[in-house]
Amino acid sequence: MTKKALIIGGGIAGPVTAMALQRAGIDSEVFEAYDRGAEGVGAFLTLAVNGLEALRLLDLHDLVCDLGMDTPVMEIRNARGRLLATTNQPSRTLRRADLYRELRDEAVRRGVRIHYGKRLADASATSHGVRAVFADGGEAEGDLLVGADGLRSRTRALIDPGAPRARYVGLLNTGGFAEGVRVPGRPGVCYFIFGRRCFFGYMIHPEGQVWWFANPPSRREMTPEELAAITPEQRRAGLMDLFEGDTGPMREIIAATPHILPAWSTYDFPTVPKWFNERMVIVGDAAHATSPSSGQGASMAIEDAVTLGKCLRDVPDTAGAFAAFERLRRERVERVVAQGKRNGDGKAPGVGGAFVRDLILPVIMRQVEKRNALAWMYDHRITWDERVTA
Repeated sequence: MTKKALIIGGGIAGPVTAMALQRAGIDSEVFEAYDRGAEGVGAFLTLAVNGLEALRLLDLHDLVCDLGMDTPVMEIRNARGRLLATTNQPSRTLRRADLYRELRDEAVRRGVRIHYGKRLADASATSHGVRAVFADGGEAEGDLLVGADGLRSRTRALIDPGAPRARYVGLLNTGGFAEGVRVPGRPGVCYFIFGRRCFFGYMIHPEGQVWWFANPPSRREMTPEELAAITPEQRRAGLMDLFEGDTGPMREIIAATPHILPAWSTYDFPTVPKWFNERMVIVGDAAHATSPSSGQGASMAIEDAVTLGKCLRDVPDTAGAFAAFERLRRERVERVVAQGKRNGDGKAPGVGGAFVRDLILPVIMRQVEKRNALAWMYDHRITWDERVTA
């Protein structure tokens, strides 16, 4: 008899997980807490080559290969405009909303049912599977439950009420899409600038639009309410002040942006002790949120989906399949989280820190290129036909 999975979370990880389980012979339904889809929500993200290759295993690569732009090169400068490093980073940068739409629509086309307004309240094992209870009073039953419900995962808390909170990494995120401004550079390059007070990145779309982000430092973890209370005028003025006196097109880009996204706080999970119980498991950010500085958040979630599908295909016992999934994934994802933390830690140094960084970063990056030191991250490939053992 075909197994049925309840997938909690309808963002990017949820639909991909549903399609991976479908390929493994498992039916799924997706339950999204919000009462609508995420069309038009968010800024942009990077899909590294390892994530793109994982999508290929599910015949999803061609859906996304024309979205956004290829960004295979990274160029880093300091606040005086000095070039610190140039390196290769095979990836594609695309709007989060575009990626979400394509994956969600394809999941629906393949027969996956997606329910909205279904915020998970509780879940428990039954004699034959698991029962989910939602905040609206509705219920659903299946053979297993997958929590793809993000940083503030309810599934994670149900599996382990003592699970740690996400770690605030001291940076905010904001950004936007600038129109009608000419800036130095060419399409295909991620331009990163260590400003004296704030880190900035931008990319030039082949059609001329400039996609950008900034990471204002904030030692204090601001509440969502505090961040939402900052007006658009205050956001723009604050960013303009942060880049006053720095060399680069940051202020021109900010001025040419019709809508600057409200800032949000950056978090990661160094480790989540417990990923599963007898009937429930967590994937993606619910299990191992990484700082955007890693450039691997979406790719890790996609790798999770494919690996979980393989484990459930090959290991008959559900809890045994979950254990195999954790065994195959934990070391890699925690290493990615640690790399993202290292990347983020250098984004807002003091004056002395900037001096030291400008001296040693070029040396470090040359060694990274020479030794291909990040190959473990980008060259990782999952093989669908390779069998998983318990």
